Amino acid sequence: MNAEQTLIFKDKEYLREQIFNILSFYYPKCIDKKNGGYINGFLRDGTIMDEETKHLVGTSRFIYIFSLGALLDGPAWCKKAAHHGLQFLEDYHRDKENNGYFFELENQEVVDSSKQAYGHAFALLASSIALQAGIPGAGDVVNNLFSITEQYFYDSKYGYYMEEWNEDWTKSSSYRGQNANMHMCEALLTAFEATGDEKYINRAYHLARRVTGELAEQTGGMIWEHFKEDWTPDWEYNKMDTKDEFRPYGFVPGHQIEWSKLLLWLDRHKSEPWMLSRSKELFLTAWKRAWDQSFGGMYYSLSPEGTVIDHDKNYWVMAEIIAASSLLATKTGEDSFWDYYNETFSYCNEHFIDHTYGAWYPLLSEQNKPYSEEKSSAPKTDYHPASACYQVMRALSFL
Repeated sequence: MNAEQTLIFKDKEYLREQIFNILSFYYPKCIDKKNGGYINGFLRDGTIMDEETKHLVGTSRFIYIFSLGALLDGPAWCKKAAHHGLQFLEDYHRDKENNGYFFELENQEVVDSSKQAYGHAFALLASSIALQAGIPGAGDVVNNLFSITEQYFYDSKYGYYMEEWNEDWTKSSSYRGQNANMHMCEALLTAFEATGDEKYINRAYHLARRVTGELAEQTGGMIWEHFKEDWTPDWEYNKMDTKDEFRPYGFVPGHQIEWSKLLLWLDRHKSEPWMLSRSKELFLTAWKRAWDQSFGGMYYSLSPEGTVIDHDKNYWVMAEIIAASSLLATKTGEDSFWDYYNETFSYCNEHFIDHTYGAWYPLLSEQNKPYSEEKSSAPKTDYHPASACYQVMRALSFL
């Protein structure tokens, strides 16, 4: 890694180019002109491998990245593509009888009618960034989603979001998870920036303080993934299943990093000293325990005792390191965080970013080898690296 390379990772046009290289990989072939919404499944070279799956998270993430394109003064198709997805979200994901949003469709048919906090968090995130980008109708979607999450998901007794309901809101799951609460925090921060309404930032603050404080204190300082109904740790849930898309087992270093980012995002609007100290602690603990000193990249999962149990390298983890380290570097003025940033971006540039076809590889082995020709399946959409580059641009005051 040379000095010229490290400079380019902080260049405004380079960061912007990273986002539009992702958008150009997906557009226009991701636009489903027959059924509406987006096509989610692609091989490395962009060949479509799945035309049918319509995932609430995938739909929301596509709306998000195209809205980013619009915010960055991209081509007119960015705004059009975001609006296309928002319409599908309302026409087909939304349950017009019971309200709420179905988790998964095949074309236009519901195949998973559950109502999940994780999916609603991404729908709130997507509609909030769409509102910022001036996408028609986004404001009404934001208001409806917050109303739903308040009515059904937010548990005022414990101060966290519940996880899952059935279709007509008559039966809820006893499972509790930090992941949905983390993404609700992200969505609430975005909703605040879109609307200026204090209710969003106040709830984001509440979540961030309690998850990174009270929950983490139960488990030695790092944030465990799974909890029982009373929010005590569930050490047995999905035991050793580190590949569950939404509920992976273990301490996930990438989620410690993601909370580090969220704390400094919150700090922009409601700064308190504990936010920076906790952000640094979460980031540095994850780096120390999970960065691969031999092959580069961050391991995916740690056991309750802190040993590595999943040595794979996941694209979204690296993207979150890029975002969090840039926020820490600009907040603290400490060059060490730019070192983490440059090391991670250089690693991604070499191993994760597909310089031939665009977008990022999803998953690599410990030795940084792809497992297949699959580039993207629902709900990937490269939201994480696009979002990370956007956060870096914000941290460097390019926006």
